[in-house]
Amino acid sequence: MKGNHRPGCNPDANRFGLDYRAEARRLGPPAVPIIDAHAHIQGDRAAEVWKEAASLYGICEVWSMTPLSQVAEVRQVLGDMVRFIAIHNWHNPDRAYAWRDGFLEDISVFHRQHGARIVKLWAAPRLRELMDPVADADVVNLDGAWRRRVADLAASLGMAIMTHVADPDTWFATRYSDASRFLTKSEHYLPLERMLDDYPVTWIAAHMGGWPENLPALSGLLERHPNLHLDASATKWMVREISRHPRQEVLDFMERWRGRVFFGSDIVTTNDHLRADDKLPSYAGHLAAGHEEAFELYASRYWALRTLWETAYVGESPIADPDLAMLDPARFAPTDAPELAGKALPRDLLATVYAGAARAASIW
Repeated sequence: MKGNHRPGCNPDANRFGLDYRAEARRLGPPAVPIIDAHAHIQGDRAAEVWKEAASLYGICEVWSMTPLSQVAEVRQVLGDMVRFIAIHNWHNPDRAYAWRDGFLEDISVFHRQHGARIVKLWAAPRLRELMDPVADADVVNLDGAWRRRVADLAASLGMAIMTHVADPDTWFATRYSDASRFLTKSEHYLPLERMLDDYPVTWIAAHMGGWPENLPALSGLLERHPNLHLDASATKWMVREISRHPRQEVLDFMERWRGRVFFGSDIVTTNDHLRADDKLPSYAGHLAAGHEEAFELYASRYWALRTLWETAYVGESPIADPDLAMLDPARFAPTDAPELAGKALPRDLLATVYAGAARAASIW
């Protein structure tokens, strides 16, 4: 793909200077209005920007991990377009409380006051940096005692459970290379499988179950656990790894597990994206500076995902992927991007991935 660099465009989300509004018109409406089953919508003004991008790309509903303190302002902007997923309080400095008793209290509020029907159990390897794997094993391990108390509450309330297990292979080859601390990637799935057996509620394993690099492994999980679903969120990760698989392999996987894979983006919005200074304290706040850069950040994810699933496009992604440089700094710069190889899924299968599977799960 070639394009002219336009002044003011987001250099990380728009490497080719695309007009993402025009691109949305070129793509046209999706097979069905899309449910984004995995996003992090934060900030009232950022939610307005996201809403424009989402509406242009055919998103009709979003399942959002919004901090409890911001739920009301996001609901004010998005109305019935948003469904909330219960998450722990990342901003509470008392981490021991926030991940234990505080989380139980927050789940009850999310469910009772805001209609949340999903609880998020975040179990990425990075948790082993945030907490002591031995002293805090009741939280660090997905099947630890406090995780089970959360799952007990979720099950008693009729809620589904979403989880983030593992991380990209690129991370295990670099930042997680110390297996004595972070475990091997395969080891992260042992507690997940125990929890899937012990809690026969609906489960959603985020980011293609944390292993889009290995579709046979995902098939094994789905075969062994009929209560498991996947969401295909984390745009850069999906673009990089799904693109590497031959189209027929992806098509066979998606057909075999039709109804078990949800569309998702993992977009993170924040009002910090609308600030034109360098004082950006929030997570991902550095990814945009100003309204138009924020719009391009959000729109780029939907452009890339719809291009990946709907089209036969083959070319570089417009989104910079620093994982390439992390893995091979001699070959790649942080602003480089992988090939995006569209899989051109059939329209009826797209309709299932985009909305049918999420609706059929009967979570809301």
